[in-house]
Parts: sequence; structure tokens; C-alpha cells
Amino acid sequence: MTLKNIRDQFPALDQKVYGKPLVYLDNAATAQRPDTVVELQKKLSQSANANIHRAVHKLASDATEAYENTREYVREYLNAQYSSEVVFTSGATASINLVAHSFGEAFVRAGDEIIVSVAEHHSNIVPWQLLCQRKGAVLKVLDIEKNGVLSPDSLEKLISERTKIVAICHISNVLGLVNPVRELVAVCHKHGVPVLVDGAQGIVHSKVDVQELGFDFYAFSGHKVYASTGTGVLYGKKDLLDAIPPFMGGGEMIKSVSFKSTTFADTPTKFEAGTQNFNSVPTLVPALEFAGSMETDPAITEFVYRKLTEDERITLYGTGLEDKIPLFSFAVKGAHHEDIALIMDKMGIALRSGQMCAEPLMDRLGVTGLLRASFAPYNTMEEAKFFIECLDKAINMLV
Repeated sequence: MTLKNIRDQFPALDQKVYGKPLVYLDNAATAQRPDTVVELQKKLSQSANANIHRAVHKLASDATEAYENTREYVREYLNAQYSSEVVFTSGATASINLVAHSFGEAFVRAGDEIIVSVAEHHSNIVPWQLLCQRKGAVLKVLDIEKNGVLSPDSLEKLISERTKIVAICHISNVLGLVNPVRELVAVCHKHGVPVLVDGAQGIVHSKVDVQELGFDFYAFSGHKVYASTGTGVLYGKKDLLDAIPPFMGGGEMIKSVSFKSTTFADTPTKFEAGTQNFNSVPTLVPALEFAGSMETDPAITEFVYRKLTEDERITLYGTGLEDKIPLFSFAVKGAHHEDIALIMDKMGIALRSGQMCAEPLMDRLGVTGLLRASFAPYNTMEEAKFFIECLDKAINMLV
């Protein structure tokens, strides 16, 4: 498939902003959606718009079939052992909150410890803070190494007999570096500690085999991997999901309800209370099909990396090409990140600026915010060169 064929599937890219062709480089926040995703959601909204798992009529049956077929597809994509290990949520944030609440209710007591890393997105920090506040537990922080990644040796020193769970990112949404998750998980399992991995970036840029990697929980969002918004996945080992209580109560997550007592459905249904996003969840199939078959041109990553690191006006955070995804967070000496982003926007280039939902990491790096350019398989080398040219112009305007 040529790059033109790929781009033709993404009509959102063929537009102008402020009279300039759009160069969309905010893919780490939300990726654009291909026609296959948009058309499937439209089709289901028109032909199978009925609540799942409940009624016996044709529309409900079709909607349920599409929803459950998606569960099996995701199971296969992740190489999970059982389809019941795949829970659908509204996104990675909801998935992590589910685990923090339910795992915490079952296993965390006062004085216990939870480990997160300094490089986490707020969605993998705040839920654990809330759990610690509820339970009187202690939140411990794993620092990044000089090269920006998480160290198994440092984790080994931080784990104790009171550690109940470790929550870490597969790939930092700021540094763009792939963490040695297999080795980190091995350290945890040596001490009998389960691991939750935030895969919001990992699912986009890595082949994820949850059994091979040993993940106990893996969370990701659909909208970052070309699917519809409001979709997400929580993978959890069956024995762990079976052992923890529901996160929310309501329709369909029950076996029986009376005023005397309520019993709950089996996993995964007990975690999917209420009306699910049944028109959107099936878009995970074409989205993951695209993600699994495409990658950003490595030449783009190398080119942008070289240009940013060679410019003395720029400080790039997350260095080294070996484990680098096409994501670049940087600061410009003497210029505010938001000013640069606003100027670049007028040139047609969409960047992310600010703390990127990672304020503790910004504090650790000694900055108040950064600029981030993140590339996808539909981005071109011409766009990468234009980005560098415009960045040079913007800096010269401000510095």
C-alpha cells in the first residue's frame, strides 16, 4: 500500500486550516480515523442501533454479535488466553480507574504500598492516589534513569513485602521511549506482585502479546489507535478479574437482584454495567487492523530526531533512537512552548503544547511545559521537512 493509498483513507487530512494544508502532528493525543472506522460506526448506527445482550429481536442480535465478535478479535490481537479477559471501557483512563478501585477494594489495606513511575500520565497516577487516600496506603514513585527509561534494577530496590501492585507505562507519552516492560514485569513477578501496564501509546507502536510479556493488566484507548472515541480496553488475567469486585453497578452486570442481596455476572460482564458504546466498540477491529499492518516511516523518525538534536536552540527530552517511537517532546530556549504552538498552528501544523497530562514528569525534567510532535503512518517526509522549516521560522520570530 502506497502512502497515497494510506492518506486517501483519512479524509480529515485533506483539509486546510487558516488557508494552509493541514499537517497533523498531534497523533499521540488523538489519531485521525480511517474511512473503515467512520463507515462501520455509521453502518451500525443505522442498521443495528439496539441495546446489546438484552432483547431477542434482529437489531439487538446484530448489535450483540458485532460487539462480542470485537471482543474475540481483541483477544486474538493481544494473544489473551480467554475472551473473558477483555473488558470494554470508555478508554485507558476508565480501565485504570476500574483496576485501581476494584483491585484496591479486594487487596489493598492500610500500610500497603503501590508503585507508579514518575513518567506516568495523570490517568495512571491519580486513581492510585485516590486509592491510597481511601485505604491509608502508601504511593511510592519509581524514577526514570538518565536515558529516560525505567530500570528493572531500580524497581527491584523499590519493591517491598508491602507492595501490592505496580503501575507503569509501556511507552511514555512525553519521552516517546519504549520501556523494558518484559524485564520490569519479571522483577514484579519474582516478588509475587502484579503489574498494570498503561498501553495507550504501546498499543499504537508495539506488537503486544500479553501472555509473552506477562502482563497482569493492560489498558489502552481506542481513539489513539484510529478507533472511535469513547472506546477502550482493559485486559486482565482471568484469575485476577474473577477475584476483584465490580467497579460500577447497574444493568447487565448482575445475575440476580433483590432488596435482600445482589449477585453479579461472570467476568467480563460484571465490569460492563449499563448501556455500552455498542456502535463504537466494533470500530476497534478495522482500527487495530490498520495499526497492526502499518508503521511510521523510520526515515521520518531519524530525520526529525537528527534535526532537533542538532539545533542548539532546542532541547529534546527522550533521546536515543534505539527505543524511540516517532514522538518528540522538546523545549525552545528563550521561547514559551504555547507561543511556538500558536505560530505553528497558523502555518497549518497541529502540535501539542503544555504539560501533556504529565505534570510530575515536567517537574522532574525541570520544565513548566513542552512542545510535542507525534507522527503516524499517514504522515509524510514532506510534512516532516515542512515541520522543521516552520519550527525554524517560529523560533526566529520569537528569539
